[in-house]
Amino acid sequence: MSITTTPVISYRHLMRMTNARGLYEHARDDAPRAAHGFCTDDVARALVVVVREPERSAELDQLTETYLRFVEAAVAPGGRVRNRMNRIGRWTDAASMGDWWGRAVGALGFTAIHAPDPGHRERGLRSFLRTAEQRSPDVRASAFAVLGAAEVVRARPDLLAARTLLAESVAVIPTAPLAAWTWPEPRLRYANATLCEALIAGGDALGSPQLLERGLELLAFLIATETGADGRLSVTGTAGRGPRDLGPLWDQQPIEPAAIAEACARAHAVTGEARWLDGVRLARDWFLGANDSGIPMVDAATGAGYDGLEPSGRNRNRGAESTLAALSTFQHARALGREVGA
Repeated sequence: MSITTTPVISYRHLMRMTNARGLYEHARDDAPRAAHGFCTDDVARALVVVVREPERSAELDQLTETYLRFVEAAVAPGGRVRNRMNRIGRWTDAASMGDWWGRAVGALGFTAIHAPDPGHRERGLRSFLRTAEQRSPDVRASAFAVLGAAEVVRARPDLLAARTLLAESVAVIPTAPLAAWTWPEPRLRYANATLCEALIAGGDALGSPQLLERGLELLAFLIATETGADGRLSVTGTAGRGPRDLGPLWDQQPIEPAAIAEACARAHAVTGEARWLDGVRLARDWFLGANDSGIPMVDAATGAGYDGLEPSGRNRNRGAESTLAALSTFQHARALGREVGA
């Protein structure tokens, strides 16, 4: 299918999924499943999306406040992060160092530098510095953290805590190719392009051409691996992808094309090379129906993203992760405008 424009995407569903405490994690169809509560993993992603939105409104400012307050509260003394809150506002897990720690670091660092409101920037930096006391041995948690630390280092190169966190977290990300293929892991897993973006952002902020170039190489490999013969994205499914696996693979999660859009937008910003615009366009088009099932994965009228692409169509549930994946992808496509056919 031929797609030439980026539709205006609404924040209506994101607002519907949000209450005064935070962003509900799950939905049944498009109705929030309040009984499942909230998670920092999603609220941190939401914070980045609403901070990045250039067209401000009172509603978006309120969402920013709600999400920032949630992430602030999730950060425990010492910098570990809680992930799960029930519907009545009680944390149900101990502070720890999973993906949600990395997502919190990423969101707080981004907010500290880019939030329109000076008070939000100050609060973001304060909580970022608390999370920066910790380190994770996990590859993806470290990659998520790199993205926030890189934002702070670029703006505040004198801030030693941010630079140290950035250097030590980017060092966790593997870069050496394996014997079977170029990718530095035995299988593609989830949020794969985030590893590429972290190397690009970390290499740029730390002044390391080697890290930057390796991130670009891995991103090019990933796009080539996940682009089908018909020129559409065919992203890794929930079981992963190995060197001998041929597509299409199921179920495909919206986080995969969204991570490609994020990484390609970053690569374009750092290098100025037009080739990375194709990755943003492919990701946008995946949401609009240029995918293995030929069905749109976003409701443009409400901004609701569908939870998974299946052989027979799509998962009709429209939860937080999939909605944020669609919104962030369209933000990048719109920001790059005519260059991606917007």
